[in-house]
Amino acid sequence: MAFIRTILVIFSTFAFYCTPALAAVGDDPLGSPMWTELRDRYLGNNAKVVFDSRVKVTGPKVAEDSMNVPVGIRIEGLDDIKRVLVIADLNPIIKVLEFSPRGATPALHFRMKLQQGSPVRALVQTGDGLWHAGGIWIDASGGGCTAPSVGRSAPDWTSTLGQVQAKVWETPQQSRVKLNIMHPMDTGLAPGIPAFYIERLSLQDETGREWMLLETFEPVSENPVFSFDFPGRTPPGLRLVGRDSGGNRIDAKVGQEVAQ
Repeated sequence: MAFIRTILVIFSTFAFYCTPALAAVGDDPLGSPMWTELRDRYLGNNAKVVFDSRVKVTGPKVAEDSMNVPVGIRIEGLDDIKRVLVIADLNPIIKVLEFSPRGATPALHFRMKLQQGSPVRALVQTGDGLWHAGGIWIDASGGGCTAPSVGRSAPDWTSTLGQVQAKVWETPQQSRVKLNIMHPMDTGLAPGIPAFYIERLSLQDETGREWMLLETFEPVSENPVFSFDFPGRTPPGLRLVGRDSGGNRIDAKVGQEVAQ
């Protein structure tokens, strides 16, 4: 019997270290006073949520520029991902963006505005309806959401509106696409400047198949930069198609320039 108990202890210990860290939602690991309210508002009162180490959020501990805070989202080891919601608990506009990987790797890098130090979270819904939460706390000097865009002060800013610059890094194993879209991404919180921002972006191949869908909101940084990863080479004839809150269309070929 003693031998059997020893084997069970060893097996239990092995299983603990080989299982991704999951914790039922109770005490928020980021200590946000807003978490419970935001969970109910964005996920629903009856949503099942776990804090999950497989949902990885990266960013600076302290943001040097509150209008351009780099954030990375990567989900590892989760299957059947339906949607990924990114929120900043203490921002005046909480919802930053939402994306659905539909063939692209479940990862996204971008820049956002922070009005003050805040938790930044990725909330991942899988096909079984469960939400998997990950996040970090980013300190910021503040003012990122209420300052006017820099580019809007240029007299010809409308002439470059919606223009897209693309770079592609390709290998047979994995590829990365980096896109820069010219747009002021006004939050509506700067005096005298109404909200004006990109609402939807879709990466599509030459057949019209959608590989990544994004819904973006006011806290995304001015002239947003997004990086996407693909398993293997990029799909042929890749295009970025989208629109902003003013009805302006975005339509650009991706992959003209391959970075060395």
